Amino acid sequence: MTHTYQITGMTCSGCEKNVRRKLAAVPGVTEVEVSRETNSGKITMDKHIGLAEFQEAIGGKESKYQISTVEYHEPATEAKGWTATYRPILLIFGYIGAITLLIQSMNESFNYMEAMRHFMAGFFLVFSFFKLLNLKGFAESYVMYDVLARKVPAWAYLYAFVELGLGVANLINFNPLVTNAVTFVVMSVSIVGVLQSVMNKKKIQCACLGAVFNLPMSTVTIIEDALMIAMSGVMLIQMF
Repeated sequence: MTHTYQITGMTCSGCEKNVRRKLAAVPGVTEVEVSRETNSGKITMDKHIGLAEFQEAIGGKESKYQISTVEYHEPATEAKGWTATYRPILLIFGYIGAITLLIQSMNESFNYMEAMRHFMAGFFLVFSFFKLLNLKGFAESYVMYDVLARKVPAWAYLYAFVELGLGVANLINFNPLVTNAVTFVVMSVSIVGVLQSVMNKKKIQCACLGAVFNLPMSTVTIIEDALMIAMSGVMLIQMF
């Protein structure tokens, strides 16, 4: 994976060499390109590396060199093809869908309200699991595009636990009115940043599966959020 960063404080070619050398020494980094003209740097790594680790490598918080996140770019995405790129999400949706249908096959008739609740439970439980595997990595990716997380960074950390709570609430059928209302609001806020990123054609990492998989932001992300909004909306309407 390759991330593009803003790096300030470089004033000469010596600064460039110094920053490049220090960043290249970080475990997991495979390639580093920096430019004092554009105050930027591209770092290729074989695993997710947090921003704090890079800052520490170039001298810490008090250093004249400061690094911040700009965008995400995965150059091999297009070459891999759509199916290969989104294989993890397709498998997850297929798995959750199959389990949902299996549960319904045990009933005398298909209960679409129950099916939606079980699907939403599976969705939130699985997706929150991947986010919690590397909460810091997820938060650093999520804050790059979510409208609320950009203003309140703590929301990026809290969001994974909100998803977990919604998954459990749907699983045990806890207060459907509150559960679906919260789902509708949370996912509606979430989709705003996704729409902005996709419409502006920003090449950033989708944080839907945390930092475990390197998935680009695309219409697939919009569909994920829209599906949860639609399901929770339908269930709310059916309650009145």
